[in-house]
Amino acid sequence: MTIGEKFTSAFIAENRWQLYLKGLGITIEIAFFAAILGLILGTVLALMKLSTHRNGKPGVMHYIATAYVDIIRGTPSVLQLLIMWFIVMKSSNNGVLVASLSFGLNSAAYVSEIVRAGILAVDKGQMEAGRSLGLTKGMTMRYIVLPQAMKNIIPPMGNEFITLLKETAIVGYVSLNDLTRAANLIQSRTYEAFMPLIGAAVIYFVVIKALTLVLGVVERRLRRSDNR
Repeated sequence: MTIGEKFTSAFIAENRWQLYLKGLGITIEIAFFAAILGLILGTVLALMKLSTHRNGKPGVMHYIATAYVDIIRGTPSVLQLLIMWFIVMKSSNNGVLVASLSFGLNSAAYVSEIVRAGILAVDKGQMEAGRSLGLTKGMTMRYIVLPQAMKNIIPPMGNEFITLLKETAIVGYVSLNDLTRAANLIQSRTYEAFMPLIGAAVIYFVVIKALTLVLGVVERRLRRSDNR
């Protein structure tokens, strides 16, 4: 079989390109919702880890957040997905929801460190300045520290989303027809592995390269704003 025939068999015959397209849609959908959950929960975890008593010692919330981050980062994401599917939400038939929650909870552990590092990179004098103006600690964090920290947070958050997009390739374990599983299904029908798998790899590369270029533009604009 020639390369052209393999390409036709893997992409054109029986409109198999639609399987790739639908699989890519599921991949992006899971990554999108997981990223939103990860950003929200990760920010909360970061603030919990930064919380202290008046004497400067870490509070209970700090230890809870630290334990969560350690557990999530210390176990494989595929195992977390299986636990979510077979144990936590075993009565749910919505694979996209289960996968989004699993990857979102996983991403939150990493996002929390990104957000925490971004906040710590802001000069401590900003917090002192806000408090001297009569703002509470929470108001100072919300209106002064976090807006400045965003410049430090956005670039690594983009990289986290790219990582999240690639990690969704394991959702086939819970019977979701994402891009990787679409390639496997086509491979089982054509009895030929090269073109379906290489095709899926090219699609992943193109999407991630596009995201990388967009992230590069954002980083350059942030650097220009810093130089003004």
